[in-house]
Amino acid sequence: MNGEFSVLALKALDSLSLRAEATAHNIANAGTPGYRPVSVSFEKALAEAATRGGEALSAFTPHVEQSRPPLGSDTLRLDLELQTATATTGRYAAILEVLDRQVQLQALALTGGK
Repeated sequence: MNGEFSVLALKALDSLSLRAEATAHNIANAGTPGYRPVSVSFEKALAEAATRGGEALSAFTPHVEQSRPPLGSDTLRLDLELQTATATTGRYAAILEVLDRQVQLQALALTGGK
């Protein structure tokens, strides 16, 4: 497995984990008056770091940001938060599957298919 690919995958997993925490925080505080939801947007910044190489990729850190409810709404939409939670879980699982397949291929290569 390529070293930069491993770092990229781990950074993506860390970022998705932070997004899941932020989403859970939003859902838990949905009924709190004056609560401002948080979000984690990292895909573009992570992709840019990946194009700059291993050092930039290693230095990448996702950030939690204050977000605003959708236009025309002053409350948090639980349906959108649940959609985010579902998408985040799916992406996390997909990256784990890719990493698992990489490990399986390496094991196969080392054992000669035996």
